[in-house]
Amino acid sequence: MRWSVACLIGLAACQPVQTSQNAAFSPTYEGIRTDFLDGDLVNFNVTMRGARTEADLRAYAECAAAQYTLIRGYGFARHVRTTTKMQGGKWHADAVYTISPALPRGVSTIDAEVAVANCKELGIPTV
Repeated sequence: MRWSVACLIGLAACQPVQTSQNAAFSPTYEGIRTDFLDGDLVNFNVTMRGARTEADLRAYAECAAAQYTLIRGYGFARHVRTTTKMQGGKWHADAVYTISPALPRGVSTIDAEVAVANCKELGIPTV
């Protein structure tokens, strides 16, 4: 059974992603650029084709953030902001996350280990 990326945050009302929806979904993930900003802030720029909605693009950015968090030796990330745009048939996202060794304050927190496992299950690439 496959779960939506939103389940990563621990939402109790998550439902399985429908198989028929996945059958029609065949995105092309075109790359991730990671920029360490300052302190614990990290910027992720991701590009993809074939996104159904902005949520697919945001999931791609979240997967990149989760893997980067683990690479840096931390366990948690917190979403700060994401902007998206469609240009020339490609979706682009500019997302900023904080990374930390302990669970940060806020509602948009991510357990990086759980998130990366879910991204792999869903076939979403990471850094």
